[in-house]
Amino acid sequence: MKILVVDDSKTMRRIIVRSLAGLGEEDVIEAVDGADALTKASQDAFELILTDWNMPNLDGLGLVVKLRSEDKHKKTPIIMITTEAEKGSVVEAVKAGVNNYIVKPFTPATLKAKIQDTVGGFGN
Repeated sequence: MKILVVDDSKTMRRIIVRSLAGLGEEDVIEAVDGADALTKASQDAFELILTDWNMPNLDGLGLVVKLRSEDKHKKTPIIMITTEAEKGSVVEAVKAGVNNYIVKPFTPATLKAKIQDTVGGFGN
């Protein structure tokens, strides 16, 4: 599966990429913020997008809104991975078009479960 990982933290991107590799997913492209992600999403098709919320230039919520406004990305599964744990934040992200939500810090098992819930049949 082709996956786009969006986070301004190089360390967090590395953690997510390693977790995905441990789940057998190695076709992963990284973006440093929402603006970078939009550019990469316009150039390629992704089967899953994992994005942080708090980033410079274009935050994760803005990224989700922009992606959902494009036909190409209306149905692309998007999981928000963030420190924003308040219920209101989760509701706001879901209303914007996020399919699932992970609060940092997380375990590889949590990542796997959320991806399975989101894309179905993952890792089987």
